[in-house]
Amino acid sequence: MEAKTPLAQFVSWIENNLRGVRSIIMIELTLRVDLQLLIGFLTASVALALMPGPDNIYVLTESISKGWRQGVGITTGLVSGVLIHTTLVATGLSVIVFESEMAFNILKVLGTLYLLYMAYGAFKEPAMNVEIGPLSNREPLLKLVRKGFWMNVLNPKVTLFFMVLLPQFVSNDVNAWSPMVQMIILGLVFILCSFLVFSGIALVAGSLAAVIKNPRFWVITKWIKVVVLIALALVLVMSRV
Repeated sequence: MEAKTPLAQFVSWIENNLRGVRSIIMIELTLRVDLQLLIGFLTASVALALMPGPDNIYVLTESISKGWRQGVGITTGLVSGVLIHTTLVATGLSVIVFESEMAFNILKVLGTLYLLYMAYGAFKEPAMNVEIGPLSNREPLLKLVRKGFWMNVLNPKVTLFFMVLLPQFVSNDVNAWSPMVQMIILGLVFILCSFLVFSGIALVAGSLAAVIKNPRFWVITKWIKVVVLIALALVLVMSRV
Protein backbone atom coordinates (compact mmCIF):
# COMPACT_ATOMS: atom_id res chain seq x y z
CA MET A 1 0.00 0.00 0.00
CA GLU A 2 1.39 3.39 -1.00
CA ALA A 3 1.99 5.92 1.75
CA LYS A 4 -0.15 9.03 1.48
CA THR A 5 1.56 12.29 0.70
CA PRO A 6 1.34 15.03 3.35
CA LEU A 7 -1.18 16.89 1.17
CA ALA A 8 -3.36 13.77 0.81
CA GLN A 9 -3.15 13.18 4.58
CA PHE A 10 -4.20 16.77 5.22
CA VAL A 11 -7.16 16.50 2.82
CA SER A 12 -8.20 13.22 4.45
CA TRP A 13 -8.00 14.84 7.90
CA ILE A 14 -10.17 17.76 6.73
CA GLU A 15 -12.77 15.37 5.25
CA ASN A 16 -12.95 13.30 8.45
CA ASN A 17 -13.35 16.39 10.61
CA LEU A 18 -15.97 17.87 8.30
CA ARG A 19 -17.97 14.67 8.59
CA GLY A 20 -17.81 15.01 12.36
CA VAL A 21 -18.85 18.66 12.30
CA ARG A 22 -21.66 17.88 9.85
CA SER A 23 -22.92 15.11 12.15
CA ILE A 24 -22.86 17.44 15.16
CA ILE A 25 -24.76 20.13 13.23
CA MET A 26 -27.40 17.62 12.07
CA ILE A 27 -27.83 16.26 15.61
CA GLU A 28 -28.07 19.81 16.97
CA LEU A 29 -30.66 20.78 14.35
CA THR A 30 -32.66 17.62 15.02
CA LEU A 31 -32.74 18.37 18.75
CA ARG A 32 -33.18 22.13 18.54
CA VAL A 33 -35.46 22.54 15.52
CA ASP A 34 -38.82 20.91 14.88
CA LEU A 35 -38.17 19.63 11.35
CA GLN A 36 -41.89 19.19 10.69
CA LEU A 37 -42.52 22.85 11.51
CA LEU A 38 -39.47 23.91 9.48
CA ILE A 39 -40.61 21.96 6.41
CA GLY A 40 -44.10 23.43 6.80
CA PHE A 41 -42.65 26.94 6.97
CA LEU A 42 -40.40 26.26 3.97
CA THR A 43 -43.42 25.14 1.94
CA ALA A 44 -45.44 28.18 3.04
CA SER A 45 -42.55 30.53 2.18
CA VAL A 46 -42.21 29.17 -1.36
CA ALA A 47 -45.99 29.30 -1.88
CA LEU A 48 -46.16 32.91 -0.64
CA ALA A 49 -43.25 33.94 -2.87
CA LEU A 50 -44.93 32.37 -5.91
CA MET A 51 -48.33 33.96 -5.27
CA PRO A 52 -48.93 37.02 -7.49
CA GLY A 53 -48.41 40.10 -5.35
CA PRO A 54 -47.07 43.65 -5.56
CA ASP A 55 -43.46 42.66 -4.80
CA ASN A 56 -43.01 39.94 -7.40
CA ILE A 57 -45.03 41.90 -9.96
CA TYR A 58 -42.70 44.85 -9.40
CA VAL A 59 -39.65 42.58 -9.79
CA LEU A 60 -41.23 41.21 -12.97
CA THR A 61 -41.81 44.63 -14.54
CA GLU A 62 -38.36 45.93 -13.51
CA SER A 63 -36.72 42.86 -15.06
CA ILE A 64 -38.68 43.25 -18.27
CA SER A 65 -37.95 46.96 -18.62
CA LYS A 66 -34.34 46.99 -17.38
CA GLY A 67 -32.98 43.45 -17.57
CA TRP A 68 -32.71 40.51 -15.16
CA ARG A 69 -29.76 41.97 -13.22
CA GLN A 70 -31.92 44.94 -12.27
CA GLY A 71 -34.65 42.57 -11.09
CA VAL A 72 -32.15 40.70 -8.93
CA GLY A 73 -30.98 44.06 -7.55
CA ILE A 74 -34.54 44.95 -6.50
CA THR A 75 -34.95 41.43 -5.06
CA THR A 76 -31.78 41.79 -2.98
CA GLY A 77 -33.12 45.02 -1.51
CA LEU A 78 -36.54 43.55 -0.77
CA VAL A 79 -35.19 40.49 1.05
CA SER A 80 -32.68 42.63 2.98
CA GLY A 81 -35.64 44.59 4.31
CA VAL A 82 -37.22 41.33 5.52
CA LEU A 83 -34.23 40.88 7.85
CA ILE A 84 -35.16 44.14 9.61
CA HIS A 85 -38.80 43.09 10.05
CA THR A 86 -37.73 39.64 11.31
CA THR A 87 -35.39 41.21 13.88
CA LEU A 88 -38.14 43.56 15.09
CA VAL A 89 -40.55 40.66 15.57
CA ALA A 90 -37.98 38.29 17.11
CA THR A 91 -36.78 40.84 19.68
CA GLY A 92 -40.27 42.10 20.51
CA LEU A 93 -39.53 45.64 19.30
CA SER A 94 -42.38 45.38 16.78
CA VAL A 95 -44.83 45.47 19.70
CA ILE A 96 -43.59 48.97 20.57
CA VAL A 97 -44.28 50.18 17.02
CA PHE A 98 -47.80 48.79 16.97
CA GLU A 99 -48.64 49.94 20.50
CA SER A 100 -47.67 53.51 19.58
CA GLU A 101 -50.19 54.93 17.13
CA MET A 102 -47.86 57.86 16.43
CA ALA A 103 -44.90 55.60 15.57
CA PHE A 104 -47.08 53.46 13.30
CA ASN A 105 -48.56 56.49 11.53
CA ILE A 106 -45.13 58.10 11.00
CA LEU A 107 -43.80 54.89 9.45
CA LYS A 108 -46.96 54.54 7.37
CA VAL A 109 -46.74 58.10 6.01
CA LEU A 110 -43.03 57.73 5.19
CA GLY A 111 -43.71 54.45 3.38
CA THR A 112 -46.62 55.95 1.43
CA LEU A 113 -44.60 58.99 0.36
CA TYR A 114 -41.69 56.79 -0.72
CA LEU A 115 -43.96 54.55 -2.81
CA LEU A 116 -45.55 57.59 -4.47
CA TYR A 117 -42.06 58.96 -5.16
CA MET A 118 -41.15 55.65 -6.82
CA ALA A 119 -44.39 55.74 -8.84
CA TYR A 120 -43.53 59.26 -10.03
CA GLY A 121 -40.04 58.08 -10.98
CA ALA A 122 -41.51 55.17 -12.96
CA PHE A 123 -43.93 57.57 -14.69
CA LYS A 124 -41.05 59.88 -15.68
CA GLU A 125 -38.91 57.08 -17.11
CA PRO A 126 -38.09 57.72 -20.79
CA ALA A 127 -39.69 55.63 -23.50
CA MET A 128 -37.85 52.37 -24.14
CA ASN A 129 -35.49 52.25 -27.08
CA VAL A 130 -36.81 49.16 -28.87
CA GLU A 131 -33.56 48.59 -30.76
CA ILE A 132 -31.43 48.10 -27.66
CA GLY A 133 -34.19 46.83 -25.37
CA PRO A 134 -33.89 46.85 -21.58
CA LEU A 135 -30.27 48.02 -21.62
CA SER A 136 -31.44 51.55 -22.43
CA ASN A 137 -33.19 52.02 -19.10
CA ARG A 138 -30.76 50.46 -16.64
CA GLU A 139 -30.07 51.97 -13.23
CA PRO A 140 -27.04 51.38 -10.98
CA LEU A 141 -27.50 48.12 -9.06
CA LEU A 142 -26.82 49.76 -5.68
CA LYS A 143 -29.61 52.24 -6.35
CA LEU A 144 -32.02 49.39 -7.10
CA VAL A 145 -30.98 47.52 -3.94
CA ARG A 146 -31.65 50.67 -1.89
CA LYS A 147 -34.98 51.13 -3.66
CA GLY A 148 -36.10 47.58 -2.82
CA PHE A 149 -34.81 47.87 0.74
CA TRP A 150 -36.72 51.05 1.59
CA MET A 151 -39.79 49.84 -0.26
CA ASN A 152 -39.88 46.89 2.16
CA VAL A 153 -38.64 48.47 5.40
CA LEU A 154 -41.02 51.45 5.30
CA ASN A 155 -44.07 49.19 5.06
CA PRO A 156 -45.28 48.37 8.61
CA LYS A 157 -47.74 45.87 7.14
CA VAL A 158 -44.78 43.56 6.48
CA THR A 159 -43.89 43.59 10.19
CA LEU A 160 -47.52 42.86 11.05
CA PHE A 161 -47.47 39.96 8.58
CA PHE A 162 -44.43 38.42 10.28
CA MET A 163 -45.95 39.01 13.73
CA VAL A 164 -48.82 36.76 12.64
CA LEU A 165 -46.82 34.24 10.58
CA LEU A 166 -43.64 33.45 12.54
CA PRO A 167 -45.11 32.46 15.95
CA GLN A 168 -47.18 29.73 14.26
CA PHE A 169 -43.96 27.88 13.37
CA VAL A 170 -42.11 28.29 16.68
CA SER A 171 -41.60 25.07 18.62
CA ASN A 172 -42.40 24.95 22.36
CA ASP A 173 -40.25 21.87 22.93
CA VAL A 174 -37.98 22.13 25.99
CA ASN A 175 -34.93 21.25 23.86
CA ALA A 176 -35.70 23.83 21.18
CA TRP A 177 -33.83 27.09 20.79
CA SER A 178 -35.39 30.21 22.25
CA PRO A 179 -38.34 31.71 20.31
CA MET A 180 -36.11 34.64 19.29
CA VAL A 181 -33.48 32.36 17.70
CA GLN A 182 -36.17 30.25 16.02
CA MET A 183 -37.85 33.34 14.54
CA ILE A 184 -34.54 34.61 13.17
CA ILE A 185 -33.89 31.19 11.57
CA LEU A 186 -37.40 31.22 10.08
CA GLY A 187 -36.80 34.75 8.78
CA LEU A 188 -33.58 33.62 7.08
CA VAL A 189 -35.42 30.68 5.51
CA PHE A 190 -38.09 33.08 4.21
CA ILE A 191 -35.38 35.40 2.82
CA LEU A 192 -33.65 32.52 1.01
CA CYS A 193 -36.91 31.21 -0.50
CA SER A 194 -38.03 34.68 -1.60
CA PHE A 195 -34.62 35.48 -3.09
CA LEU A 196 -34.52 32.26 -5.13
CA VAL A 197 -38.12 32.57 -6.38
CA PHE A 198 -37.91 36.30 -7.17
CA SER A 199 -34.51 35.88 -8.86
CA GLY A 200 -36.02 33.11 -10.99
CA ILE A 201 -38.82 35.49 -11.99
CA ALA A 202 -36.21 38.13 -12.84
CA LEU A 203 -34.21 35.71 -15.01
CA VAL A 204 -37.25 34.53 -16.97
CA ALA A 205 -38.67 38.05 -17.41
CA GLY A 206 -35.29 39.47 -18.42
CA SER A 207 -34.85 36.75 -21.05
CA LEU A 208 -38.28 37.44 -22.53
CA ALA A 209 -37.58 41.17 -22.66
CA ALA A 210 -34.61 40.67 -24.98
CA VAL A 211 -36.84 39.31 -27.75
CA ILE A 212 -39.85 41.62 -27.40
CA LYS A 213 -39.73 44.50 -29.88
CA ASN A 214 -43.30 45.86 -29.72
CA PRO A 215 -43.18 49.47 -28.38
CA ARG A 216 -46.70 49.11 -26.95
CA PHE A 217 -45.47 46.29 -24.72
CA TRP A 218 -42.93 48.61 -23.06
CA VAL A 219 -45.60 51.26 -22.49
CA ILE A 220 -47.92 48.71 -20.85
CA THR A 221 -45.06 47.45 -18.66
CA LYS A 222 -44.30 50.98 -17.52
CA TRP A 223 -47.92 51.65 -16.56
CA ILE A 224 -48.26 48.34 -14.72
CA LYS A 225 -45.28 49.40 -12.61
CA VAL A 226 -46.84 52.82 -11.89
CA VAL A 227 -50.22 51.28 -10.98
CA VAL A 228 -48.63 48.65 -8.68
CA LEU A 229 -46.70 51.30 -6.75
CA ILE A 230 -49.72 53.62 -6.41
CA ALA A 231 -51.90 50.68 -5.31
CA LEU A 232 -49.30 49.76 -2.67
CA ALA A 233 -49.27 53.37 -1.44
CA LEU A 234 -53.09 53.48 -1.19
CA VAL A 235 -53.28 50.17 0.70
CA LEU A 236 -50.59 51.36 3.08
CA VAL A 237 -52.10 54.79 3.77
CA MET A 238 -55.50 53.23 4.55
CA SER A 239 -54.06 50.53 6.83
CA ARG A 240 -54.64 50.53 10.57
CA VAL A 241 -53.04 48.66 13.44
